[in-house]
Amino acid sequence: MRKLLKASALIAIGFFTGLLLMRDGAHAERPEAAAVGPTMDLPVQELRLFSEVLGIIRQNYVEPVTDSDLLKSAIRGMLSGLDPHSAYLEKEEFQELREGTSGEFGGLGIEVGMEDGFVKVISPIDDTPAQKAGIRAGDLVVRLDDTAVKGLSLGEAVKMMRGAPGSSIVLTVVREGESKPLEIKITRAVIKVNSVRSRQLEAGYGYLRVSQFQINTGRKLRSAVDALKDKNGGKLKGLVLDLRNNPGGVLSAAVSVSDAFISDGLIVYTEGRGPEAAQKFSATAGDIVDGVPIVVLVNAGSASASEIVAGALQDNRRAIIMGEKTFGKGSVQTILPVRDDAALKLTTARYFTPKGRSIQAEGILPDVPLERVQLTAVEKSFEPLGERDLARHLDNPNGKGKPAKDVAKAAKPAVDEEGAKLAKADFGVHEALNLLKALSILESRR
Repeated sequence: MRKLLKASALIAIGFFTGLLLMRDGAHAERPEAAAVGPTMDLPVQELRLFSEVLGIIRQNYVEPVTDSDLLKSAIRGMLSGLDPHSAYLEKEEFQELREGTSGEFGGLGIEVGMEDGFVKVISPIDDTPAQKAGIRAGDLVVRLDDTAVKGLSLGEAVKMMRGAPGSSIVLTVVREGESKPLEIKITRAVIKVNSVRSRQLEAGYGYLRVSQFQINTGRKLRSAVDALKDKNGGKLKGLVLDLRNNPGGVLSAAVSVSDAFISDGLIVYTEGRGPEAAQKFSATAGDIVDGVPIVVLVNAGSASASEIVAGALQDNRRAIIMGEKTFGKGSVQTILPVRDDAALKLTTARYFTPKGRSIQAEGILPDVPLERVQLTAVEKSFEPLGERDLARHLDNPNGKGKPAKDVAKAAKPAVDEEGAKLAKADFGVHEALNLLKALSILESRR
């Protein structure tokens, strides 16, 4: 039986992989049986060359090296030569990947990949040591403590970043816009990821933050929406869905989140060389927010499963996508156990949005682009003058009701404290809320 598993970093700081299909070891087709079939010829000359090189290394390398180490290195090289997301997972790495779907693991709290020989931060995870220390999506890690990253494999860099909770490591990063590298000290911790958080921004307007797509994310999102609706008499006016710096996760969770807001139609489909790689996922009846406007926030750190959700809602004309172009991770990896304690992570398919768009290396373009800016509140030193402040001003002919100041105070929408702070401090949320208000006003005047 095939399980859909999270494409995460290894212990929060490993290989960035997007979407994974996990084949249970008890039911998985043996890779060697699949690779050497009656219609597939073995490359005899190339295998002879491989054997010759293996013998030369065994005999002439400066230090003794075991056949096991040489063959494992050959397997890693074979997979890394295919694409950035295919890899050989030994026992520890395989186990960590399995545990990544639980939402609790140890490390720094960043999703990383490899670029030009350096470790590239895809995104920091919410409320983790890396985020709190100031690590940003797009940072290039060039040094780990005193060790240069150049020349290390991603797996070797990951092992160096892992460590006991409470221990520290200094990451030297190169950041766009900075004239010199930054040294950022991070204290390792046990990472507990709450994949869904919610806030009420103003009366009737809700905010959902999805930081990763875990197995239970769809259920948590529905519960969060129910709670927001309960605070607002059973109905919302609009919803902000924040997928910024969300590196992806479980495919089934991305489908569940999309399905929550789409009543019918295609959500996503995958295509590959084999028949098992072709899958289609369609929406079921029902929209948990009853068709109210949705604004989805994305940025360059929104990848894989995040892009599936953004693409599905965009193509089905169910939401407005706001922010920056997304990461562009549009491939699917399958985990193929090769023995009890190891596995291959192999790219086996591409996924497509409902309208047939491949996101691979292109990303999702937002409907409303936003620059990265910071909101700064300006204190009002005095109340602006109005007509009512002028001497001998004419009275309002309606003659009844409270003065304009009192009316404004009475009409001020209720907010929760955290939601109010978020709407004021976060430019993306601020703009999304303004857009939702405009859409709500237009809808009410139809």
